[in-house]
Amino acid sequence: MDGTILNTLEDMTDSINAALREEHFPERTLEEVRRFVGNGNRLLAARAVPEGTAEETVERVLQNFHKHYRTLCAVHTRPYEGVTELLERLRAAGVRTAVISNKADYAVQALAARYFPGLFDAVAGEKEGIRRKPAPDGVLAALRTLGIDRKDAVYIGDSDVDVETARNAGLSCIAVAWGFRTEDVLRRSGAETVVHTMDELEAQLR
Repeated sequence: MDGTILNTLEDMTDSINAALREEHFPERTLEEVRRFVGNGNRLLAARAVPEGTAEETVERVLQNFHKHYRTLCAVHTRPYEGVTELLERLRAAGVRTAVISNKADYAVQALAARYFPGLFDAVAGEKEGIRRKPAPDGVLAALRTLGIDRKDAVYIGDSDVDVETARNAGLSCIAVAWGFRTEDVLRRSGAETVVHTMDELEAQLR
C-alpha cells in the first residue's frame, strides 16, 4: 500500500511527529520517516525516538501514533497518478488483486475502502498471529483466499522488504521506483524488474 499505490508519507510523518511531541522528543523530517517506514509501525516508532529510549516509552509513542493516525491517515494521502485507472483496467480484464501491508490493519482497511472501493479482492494489514513482511504469511494467505497458485501471481512493491517478501513467497516481483526507496536500494535488494511509470507497470502485467 504505502509507496506503491498510495503516497502516505506526509500523514505518517504528521502522526509520528504528533506522538513525538507528546514525549517532548525532536520531530522527524519527511525524508527520515521515508527511511523508517516499511517494517511495521512498531519499528517506525522505535526508529523515530532518540537512541536509547526506554521500551515502555517506545510503546507509548507507538500507541499515540495510532491515536493520531486514525484521525490523520487520509488528510494528505493520495493515490499515485494512474494507479486507480490501472486497477480498473486490470479488474475489467478479470485480474484478481490484493493488498498486503505491514501497516496497521485498521488503516489498510480504511484507506482501501476510501480510495479503491471494489478494486481489491483481499485487503490485509498487520494483525496479531500473522508475521509481518518479509515473512510470506500474509501473501500466501491472500493467494489462498483468491484461489490463485503462486506461479500465476506477481508481487508488486516499492521497497527492499517487498523484494524479500516476494522471494520468500516464491512469487515473481515487480519493483516500482516511485515509492519510498530508491532504484539503487531496490536493485541491491535483488530486484530484477524495476518500473518507473504506471504505463511500464501495465506493460509488464500483460
